[in-house]
Amino acid sequence: MSYIREHKKVFYINLLTSGKLQSHLADVEEQAQEMFDRLMNQREKREGITEKLKADNQMEWVGRMNNLRSAVTETVNAEVIFV
Repeated sequence: MSYIREHKKVFYINLLTSGKLQSHLADVEEQAQEMFDRLMNQREKREGITEKLKADNQMEWVGRMNNLRSAVTETVNAEVIFV
């Protein structure tokens, strides 16, 4: 909400005065979560981040998952949150 309030003031005021702010925020949250989950699953498979890797080398698995999570978060922010 703070992003909309600070960077898209007219849009924020229109949503607020029309009573649609909360539903808009809920829709964006749902879209972002769905996209995040889908991208994480796709990229885990593509990059070979498996449960076997987790069992065999936990430190490598954690590092790769952290990198993946950061990359996917950036993508979701750019395509859903900050548009």
